[in-house]
Amino acid sequence: MNFTRWSARLPGTQRRAAARDDRSPVPAARAEYGQAQAAATLPDGTLPATPDTASAPTATGPALDDLSAREILGRLPVAVTLLHGPDHRVAYVNEAYESAFGPRPCGAPAAETLPELAELSVLPLLDQVLRSGTARTVKSRRTAGGSSYTVTCTPVAPWTSTEATGTGNPETDRKTEGRTDGKGDGRADGKGEGGVLVYAADVTDHAEAAERLRTSERRHRETAVTLQRSLLPQELEQPDDLRIAATYQPGGTDAAVGGDWYDVITLGAGRTALVIGDVMGRGVRAAAVMGQLRTAVRAYARLDLPPHEVIQLLDVLASEIDATQIATCVYAVHDPNEGQLVYASAGHLPILVRDEDGTVERAADPTGPPLGTGGWIHTSGTIALPPGSTAVLYTDGLVERRSEDIDEGVASLARALSGAKGSPQVVCDRLIRSLGVTAEHDDDVAVLVVQHPARTGADAELFHNAALDLLGGIEAAPRARAFATGVLTSWRFPAELRDLGVLATSELVANSLQHGTPPMRLGLRRTDRRLIIEVTDGDDHLPRRRQAEPADEAGRGIEIIASIATSWGSRRTPGGGKAVWCEFALPR
Repeated sequence: MNFTRWSARLPGTQRRAAARDDRSPVPAARAEYGQAQAAATLPDGTLPATPDTASAPTATGPALDDLSAREILGRLPVAVTLLHGPDHRVAYVNEAYESAFGPRPCGAPAAETLPELAELSVLPLLDQVLRSGTARTVKSRRTAGGSSYTVTCTPVAPWTSTEATGTGNPETDRKTEGRTDGKGDGRADGKGEGGVLVYAADVTDHAEAAERLRTSERRHRETAVTLQRSLLPQELEQPDDLRIAATYQPGGTDAAVGGDWYDVITLGAGRTALVIGDVMGRGVRAAAVMGQLRTAVRAYARLDLPPHEVIQLLDVLASEIDATQIATCVYAVHDPNEGQLVYASAGHLPILVRDEDGTVERAADPTGPPLGTGGWIHTSGTIALPPGSTAVLYTDGLVERRSEDIDEGVASLARALSGAKGSPQVVCDRLIRSLGVTAEHDDDVAVLVVQHPARTGADAELFHNAALDLLGGIEAAPRARAFATGVLTSWRFPAELRDLGVLATSELVANSLQHGTPPMRLGLRRTDRRLIIEVTDGDDHLPRRRQAEPADEAGRGIEIIASIATSWGSRRTPGGGKAVWCEFALPR
């Protein structure tokens, strides 16, 4: 303990820097004080006056050499107690200690007399300090009374009772030597044992300020995470043919939110769009860009465009939002009739697909540069997603580590996915654990798991497909109506729903015959929730709903479809042409 740290509070002394000597601090302080005083003494034995105090009378007081250890310790503003011997008996407590914790008798072991040391987790350190001769510090511990202290335990060399408790009066000091009531060390020869000097600095104000700061930071982080989560889907859409789960985990412990996002968008006719993206950087700006991109993706998806066209539109939009922000994204569409994912990627990590037998396939190119770079023509690719398979879309926080190449992280994810079974949420959790992502992870993580279940038994009976190629001519419409009537009857739909389905089939086929070109095809599909009717042809002109005039002889087909069906829509097909569809929700 450096006593000169407190020398400014002692009468007649000046505060000076002193070298630390943990084992015997008092002689070092006395020596430094004596050297400084000798150097500053005039020939006549007086101290030189400063300009500000030249006319003031010289202050008198005891020199540091004249003060005993008891007097020095007693004048310190921190709580100090001196313990001696292997059982750490109390040899001395100063006034500051008694003011903080109350009167404490001397002579008894600290474990019995000083319960506050147990509260401050100091008792276990006493043996270590006495044995090793090394000081130990316990920082900012709280007592039952609510005060916080930083406690330092410093080893003290063996002392005599006169050195430890001397009053400066030789007669009195001789009487205290050899006493066993705590006023001496219990040894008749006056030679003491080593001990521990314990001093506790009250840091309650600092601890409360630190706690307020931590509380404020925690609230800011909770607000930031709430903002981030509010920009993500509150509830994932669950398509008829897929089972989907997603996990988002914010990275770090600060209030800087990230720009990771995901979404699931039902496109109609049983098709589903899957999207995941990442805006580089952290902060509210990254989250704002992420929110705008996610909203734009949902708007573009409603146009039912091919994946590469959606990415192309996002590329332009990203440069307009903020050219300094780098964002990656992958957009994929699942069509249950094709059993595959059609996707386009803008600088994002590859999709992984696990087959039913555990084999993991990585989606190959095409992968273009991140969004906002401009000048790149994106293209779409495909990867199989057969029944029983699982696809994983993820952000770089899941696989990127400073100590390894990102390809190694993707390979680790593929190994973890190969053995991951269970529901989509179970797979999400297993991947997070397998990749070592914890609450202290320094980057945001978003994972989207998509399963195409293999249905058997009664569950499989709820899913059926039927298709008819239409050759054109006047017999096409009657053939389509007859086909639809037979199929819907075999699927045991109620009469009302069957009649609506046949009417919708007739209108869609008539529209295709009038405005489309061969080849034409009628498709019927049922799931556990809806009936889907779709007609494709070779013309890429998309129909639109309009209000027909009373005198018009045509133009009411789409209006009829829109009024009787739950939903309807149209899209261009990859090979040229279009598909027009409508859906009917099945009764529960």
